[in-house]
Amino acid sequence: MRRHVVLGTLIAVGALTMAAAAQQPAAPAPMVVEVDKLKDNLFVLRGGGGNTTVFVGADGVTLVDTKNPGWGQPILARIKEITNKPVVRIVNTHTHGDHVSGNVAFADNVEIVAHVNTAENMKMMRNVTSIPAPQPNVFKESGGRGLAERTFKDTMTIGNGADRVDLHFFGRGHTNGDAWVVFPALRVMSAGDIFSGKNLPLLDYNNGGSGVEIPDAMMKAYTTTAKTVDHIVTGHSTVMTPNDLREYAEFNRDFLNTVRAGKKAGKTAEQIVKEWTMPAKYTGYAAAQPARLQSNVEMIYKEIN
Repeated sequence: MRRHVVLGTLIAVGALTMAAAAQQPAAPAPMVVEVDKLKDNLFVLRGGGGNTTVFVGADGVTLVDTKNPGWGQPILARIKEITNKPVVRIVNTHTHGDHVSGNVAFADNVEIVAHVNTAENMKMMRNVTSIPAPQPNVFKESGGRGLAERTFKDTMTIGNGADRVDLHFFGRGHTNGDAWVVFPALRVMSAGDIFSGKNLPLLDYNNGGSGVEIPDAMMKAYTTTAKTVDHIVTGHSTVMTPNDLREYAEFNRDFLNTVRAGKKAGKTAEQIVKEWTMPAKYTGYAAAQPARLQSNVEMIYKEIN
């Protein structure tokens, strides 16, 4: 009898232990930052949100974008493996949380630069069109730490010679403040999410984006930089070329023209969504996310005359 009682007790204790273990939160995924060397003093950090560009200049490190909340320290750890120079500057390409939230982990003397519209958008951190989850607002939580302090409207040049960095705004697209960051001496440009990769773009109308203006903005970026840039760091994909950028501008114009022609023919936005398929000439493009496709068509439909 005593043996049965002991055995029953052990089984009960084991069951309680298993139940308690099941209720424990899962261990967080490791924050892995992968490093791709593009030039001797320029690197791309992947993981944790959008791509981060690391440019090592004579005066220190210039970063382009800083990923999701909590990823500032992993970025800093990787930079220490690359160089012993301090981070002196961050350029944010646009307002989205997966590109700007790591800002709060950097020292107060790090200069933060963005387009004037992005600087204002970062104060609000509005929800992103077509994404139901709210944007994290790490700036509000940190009392404004990490917000952009220096802004530009059309162009800005920082530094000179081998350390020169040129910032451009070519028009509305992904948002109303998409910055293109050029490192002339290296013939490299960082594009952020106005050129996130070969896919249907996220048109964030809540933050000033435009499906009507994005083809012109992208083509202006191409014509302005095609002769001086060899490599383009995309927002989330691989490093691409000016020819890829030109093709992507054409892809966005074809999409706009499809919606415009459908509306002119009397079709509803819903009909256009149902009929649209990825044109065969754009081989290698990612399949359209249904929510993004519907949102883009509906927003462009309203935007066009």
